Amino acid sequence: MIQYLENIHHKDSKNFFLIAGPCIIEGEDMALRIAEKVVELTNKYEIPYIFKGSFKKANRSRVDSFTTIGEEKSLEILKKVGETFNIPTTTDIHENEHAALAAQYVDVLQIPAFLVRQTDLLVAAAQTGKCVSLKKGQFLSPESMKFAVEKITDSNNEKVAIIERGNSFGYTDLIVDYRGIPTMRNYAPVILDVTHSLQQPNQSSGVTGGRPELIETVAKAGIAVGADGIFIETHPTPETALSDGANMLRLDLLEDLLQKLTRVREAIL
Repeated sequence: MIQYLENIHHKDSKNFFLIAGPCIIEGEDMALRIAEKVVELTNKYEIPYIFKGSFKKANRSRVDSFTTIGEEKSLEILKKVGETFNIPTTTDIHENEHAALAAQYVDVLQIPAFLVRQTDLLVAAAQTGKCVSLKKGQFLSPESMKFAVEKITDSNNEKVAIIERGNSFGYTDLIVDYRGIPTMRNYAPVILDVTHSLQQPNQSSGVTGGRPELIETVAKAGIAVGADGIFIETHPTPETALSDGANMLRLDLLEDLLQKLTRVREAIL
């Protein structure tokens, strides 16, 4: 996927690429602050970088869960991040009409895991001509993602990648089957979504839990088995984040993780 992004840096470094940012756009200052820090680190370790932030969260546990500061306001912030740092940006879309809207502001359209079988949504994303990343559903086998990829390529768009984010393990946990990464790499580049793989959904409180202490373990394993990219949600203070705070990586811990993952990547090349 990264070969199609003109404004991505360090393409020739042979390093994994990184998708990182807050779960949701909470405001311009915070988005710029996070992007600035991650750009600094990815330049230091020569990691191709795509900034991520949701402009709207449609999949929420409760009706009173935070969803957006405003759709177009959030998209304008994503655009400003991209222009300020000359980096590609990505956001997830949930409705067919979101595809054309978000495509005006970002470089990569992400299809959420629960919606990856929605043919019309995938076709709408593909027809924008933007890169499309497909989150594997928690309920799907790695082999089934071949058909999701084909929905994009059959719509005359070769710019597609798959995001692994774990499989449902009982009612309230997820687990990553690392055997699926080489399988799915037969269909498209594969990104391991480390932080969402460590969610603990369907908690009795209605607020998703997480296991952030395992971020390093899961990320190292993903790089070791050949993931092309790593997806990490990060925030200066996850405990105050408006979404997914329970599984995000604290921003000041990111450098140590990237340094270790870079060394793992060097060891397997």
